[in-house]
Amino acid sequence: MPSQAFSAYRIGQGYDLHRLIPSKPLLLGGIQIDSPVGSEAHSDGDVLLHALIDALLGACGLGDIGDHFPPSDDRYKGISSVALLRLVLPLITQAGFQVVNLDSTIFLEKPKLGPYKAQIRAQLAELFGLPLDCVSVKAKTAEQFPPVGTQEAIAASVTVLLKQ
Repeated sequence: MPSQAFSAYRIGQGYDLHRLIPSKPLLLGGIQIDSPVGSEAHSDGDVLLHALIDALLGACGLGDIGDHFPPSDDRYKGISSVALLRLVLPLITQAGFQVVNLDSTIFLEKPKLGPYKAQIRAQLAELFGLPLDCVSVKAKTAEQFPPVGTQEAIAASVTVLLKQ
């Protein structure tokens, strides 16, 4: 039976975690954050966009970010996560879906993300062509609980709602 018979809506959930290391840029939603540490990764390490890509692909039953952009493939070494997202969006459209809204949480002890949340939110809304009230960006600390709370890592979780 075709999947369209089940629902015109799909929910996707994505999660990503990266080790923080010195002398790397910290990018969230394509926005550079003023920080002495950044994400260790094969690409630019944008955990928010990585979680978002996983949520989109998962909602459409298209696997995950590693299936499409494996770290063993040198074409993606250092690539912008915004560029990766732009490669994924046509797949979502081809699957017959569009994004209705997205809700995200970034887990980071330092630096505090309050000053950046509006800019990240606006960037995500622009990337998806969504009204601002359809995009949520929240920031949480881990209250000194490892590895995020001890400033060893950064994580992000994203939920998206898609419709046909």
